[in-house]
Amino acid sequence: MNLPSTMRYIAIRAPGPPDVMAIADAELPALKPGEVLIRVAYAGVNRPDCAQRAGGYPPPPDASPILGLEVAGTIAALGEGVETLRVGDAACALTPGGGYAEYCTTPAAYCLPVPRGLSLLEAASLPENYFTVWHNVFERGRLEQGETLLVHGGSGGIGLTAIQLAKAFGATIITTVGNADKAAYCIEIGADHAINYREQDFVAEVSRITGKHGVDVLLDMVGGDYIEKNLKCLALEGRLVFIAFLHGSRAEVDWRFIMLKRQTITGSTMRASPQERKAAIARALSERVWPLFESGVLKPVIYRVFPLQDAAAAHALMESSQHIGKIMLAVRPQ
Repeated sequence: MNLPSTMRYIAIRAPGPPDVMAIADAELPALKPGEVLIRVAYAGVNRPDCAQRAGGYPPPPDASPILGLEVAGTIAALGEGVETLRVGDAACALTPGGGYAEYCTTPAAYCLPVPRGLSLLEAASLPENYFTVWHNVFERGRLEQGETLLVHGGSGGIGLTAIQLAKAFGATIITTVGNADKAAYCIEIGADHAINYREQDFVAEVSRITGKHGVDVLLDMVGGDYIEKNLKCLALEGRLVFIAFLHGSRAEVDWRFIMLKRQTITGSTMRASPQERKAAIARALSERVWPLFESGVLKPVIYRVFPLQDAAAAHALMESSQHIGKIMLAVRPQ
């Protein structure tokens, strides 16, 4: 494949609001052993991108400083030692960074095939959310068939992924949302109960729904004043999993719940996870989750697609929380 010498990408002039982003030109990223170069068709927009743009989530030292944690496109070049992919293959991938660009590199081990029947746009919406939910809900949270999951923010990309996956593996799902339209969509996609946190006390509602038993696993990205409330929602041997802290990471908490109910608290950030772990998650998704897209059990949920040059508008929409599902960038649409 003939490669250009330069590419378009989204640059950040300085940390700040969405309008600090603009189109710029740069050289193509250099391939390292074990990596592939992807000609990007579409990239997903995620909250960590907004945090990085604002200056609150710096990339790891060895990662691209360019925004973007998931893409789909065509393999354009192979690094030394890559034998599992070929130039010209279609793929979607988790990336350490660099997705808001016409070309990006990522370890070959983070690449997955485009599920049969899905478009490149739909495939690009999957990696970040499915890597995150699989690892945190099923591996760290140990959710099992017949258990109950509470997921906050059910109408976002992470929430809708957690609802669909938990339902596919036989769990009961409770979610919190901010309005009636979001509640209705979450129920339609597979949630058993949707609580409007603006109108209802979710702790009281969880107690009512579960007959005071509580939930077995709770996936939280809110933090702040939710932390103690989350502990109150957990059942005996319940597991609380943190993946973000939109309301802050500090709180005054009565920790007796942990001892009295033998609770477990855990969490992770996908970007900082070891490469071996992310490669293992990719293998698990390929074996246990990707076939569920091909059979129609799971489906991508895309809210809106912006051209690459409109990345600022995409971030503004993300931060408004008005969307239901994924926000995407069309980089080189195919």
